[in-house]
Amino acid sequence: MAQVLVAALRKWNVEVPNEPKELHELSLEDYSSSGTFRIDHSSSLRFLDKAAVKIDSSSPWIVCPVSQVEQTKQMVKMLPVLIVTFIPSTMVAQVSTLFIKQGATLDRSMGPHFEIPPACLTAFVTIFMLISIVLYDRYFVPFIRKYTGNPRGITLLQRMGIGFVLHIIIMVIACSVDKKRLSVAHENNIFQKNQTIPLTIFILLPQFALMGVADTFVEVAKIEFFYDQAPEGMKSLGTAYFTTSLGIGNFLSSFLLKTVERITKNGHRGWILDNLNISHVDYYYAFLAILNSINFLFFLLVAKLFKYNADVSESNRDLSLESFPMKASSMDAPEEQIPSQ
Repeated sequence: MAQVLVAALRKWNVEVPNEPKELHELSLEDYSSSGTFRIDHSSSLRFLDKAAVKIDSSSPWIVCPVSQVEQTKQMVKMLPVLIVTFIPSTMVAQVSTLFIKQGATLDRSMGPHFEIPPACLTAFVTIFMLISIVLYDRYFVPFIRKYTGNPRGITLLQRMGIGFVLHIIIMVIACSVDKKRLSVAHENNIFQKNQTIPLTIFILLPQFALMGVADTFVEVAKIEFFYDQAPEGMKSLGTAYFTTSLGIGNFLSSFLLKTVERITKNGHRGWILDNLNISHVDYYYAFLAILNSINFLFFLLVAKLFKYNADVSESNRDLSLESFPMKASSMDAPEEQIPSQ
């Protein structure tokens, strides 16, 4: 990728020929001998085609074959999709931060002698995710496949989009639940940090459960999408896109939390304080719902413009057909008779 980007920049003023055959490309035999695939030229991101324009040089940092350019194009094309997953990835961080802090303020008793730890509710995310995956694969995919003709039922971006909508719903539910929590706290004059609000912790169960369902759509679709759409030889980099999304989502969550906390403290009682009984986490959840809604609109635009890549190019299939008669003839050839001693 670095070679293609450098070569394209170094030849920024070179005109790209209209005929793709005039660009530099290796022969099918070269790719076959190295065990790699040749990718046909595409008309997208034509600026990168400058890297394959033939000039008097053999340096890979000046002239790159078309297949290498196309591999880079495929990775660059996924960047907008990667970007629109950053904000939804902040939702994953809420489970282990604010959701648990909310639970710590509620009644956690289960019987007279046992209190459930707030972090235990995160187990419901995994439980509902596993249940949802089974239901999705066993029932949803076969049913919807009859109408779409897609082996996956729906496309990976459509699956991702459903998860994004669920994230918005989760934030709306979390906002409503926190309004109820604060209302009960005020009715009972509970304003101290260590006081317990007489409201069961299981009122948070819907947002934890829905987060597990959303992960079935968003997280599974993300890792499948980035791996599937990455070119051969760059599958590991495609997987790295997935982990990058989660990592930046966590950093973005911390940034948003600190920024909102600092801004809302100016002359007022902040939205997010160390004492959640006098905070307004419900406002913060409403803010996240709006932010996810705006991001979803951007996602719709990206999904509409995105063109899926084929896993194997036509040239690879042609190469297989060309080599088949040779293999067949070698199989049909009579074996040499070993003379008897």
